[in-house]
Amino acid sequence: MSSSNGEREFKINIAIDGPAGAGKSTVARKVAKELSYVYVDTGAMYRAVTWDMLNRGIDAEDETAVLERMGAIDIELVPGDEGQRVWLSGTDVTDEIRSLAVNRTVSRYAQIEGLRAELSAAQRQMALRKGVVMDGRDIGTTVLPDAEVKIFMTATVEERARRRFRELPESDEAITLEQLESEIAQRDELDRNREVSPLVCAADATVLDTTNMTIDEVAEAIVRQADLKLSRTGQ
Repeated sequence: MSSSNGEREFKINIAIDGPAGAGKSTVARKVAKELSYVYVDTGAMYRAVTWDMLNRGIDAEDETAVLERMGAIDIELVPGDEGQRVWLSGTDVTDEIRSLAVNRTVSRYAQIEGLRAELSAAQRQMALRKGVVMDGRDIGTTVLPDAEVKIFMTATVEERARRRFRELPESDEAITLEQLESEIAQRDELDRNREVSPLVCAADATVLDTTNMTIDEVAEAIVRQADLKLSRTGQ
């Protein structure tokens, strides 16, 4: 990939949405690095909240308890040599939030309107200065509807399950690829049908089916779109 936009006077925001396992986070990190932008992993924020709730025995059905606990949670996304680290109230939970338990329950907590409102407000604050690459489920439609570049990444359930399978920590309980496919399909249904900020493709988003694309190919396609938008912005 090549881009001269790191030195540009103008900056834009890039929203990358899509279902679980589409490769959004990996691609978003590469795009942000190429453009010298800030990467915001919104999924990690929901995962961190979920991990905290599970550890404290707070069920997603108890919305009052969830929202009360949210007042004591502080999430920091910290850039590092080996990628972004996720800190929750002073503790690095980057590896813990990728567990199977979190994978299986994060969508339940993400449906809570008050929780989404609080995290979305924090995410918008991060993007005020522009120069942000943000990935999630509702970035282009709800969090950053005015993002200059919007991408909707997808892939087959089978391919997304394979990707997620490779991400699971070795310490996790045994799960088959077939089980993971079933869980991802269920997650898709939950994300698409939730009442608050459902997973939908923004009308002005570019759809990228990444099933047969490499991470670099996807990132290059997004950087090209950013280059085009930046060249128009600078005219």
